Amino acid sequence: MKTKKVLFVVTSFDQVPNGTKTGIWIEEFASPYYLLTAEGIEITIASPKGGKAPIDPKSTRPEFTTESVKRFFADASAQERLNNTVALKDIDATEYDAVFYPGGHGPMWDLPENPASIHIIESFYKAGKTVALVCHAPAALKNVKSENGDPFVKGKKVAGFTNTEEIAGKSTGEVPFMLEDMLVESGADYQKGADWQSFAVSDGVLITGQNPASAEIVAEKIISALKTVQ
Repeated sequence: MKTKKVLFVVTSFDQVPNGTKTGIWIEEFASPYYLLTAEGIEITIASPKGGKAPIDPKSTRPEFTTESVKRFFADASAQERLNNTVALKDIDATEYDAVFYPGGHGPMWDLPENPASIHIIESFYKAGKTVALVCHAPAALKNVKSENGDPFVKGKKVAGFTNTEEIAGKSTGEVPFMLEDMLVESGADYQKGADWQSFAVSDGVLITGQNPASAEIVAEKIISALKTVQ
């Protein structure tokens, strides 16, 4: 069986307008990265600007440091890869079997308007390939369209970081919009579990997870989906 290839799309955005440093929520990158590589899946990491992808410093605090995060910070090779991402504009979507977007506040600022990201999601979905996003990353779906011109999320089951989680995390000043509100306003069949608990939903080839704790089950759903692809 040929090696499966998954494209990870991460943010290049490192500071919100109020001055707070941001980037990738590292657990949401690390857990899927190790789960997928353990299955022999080949990963390419891309970002809008290419080069070094920023990590949200808050996500490296001890209270958020999971086993996969510890592993990442002891793994020079993985760190090197995140420091040398491919520019999104140079990605050939036809080379990959699935695409995965880790979250963090960073993706909310640079991915919704990024034409290369929009094209990647639209082309993967049209080709029947898995499109997976977790936590704040479903913000990247904001300007994606279905073939009939409707918002991509309209009528689809979609999970993402909840308003109550954003408020509880005291981070409403670090986002350009409330993700739950955007999804609902765009016509999504918004789904959520309990705050901070693992929750993910599939709708055809679209897989979305609610929060950092959901990164593992999103990765497991990607692996399951890839096993059905010849």
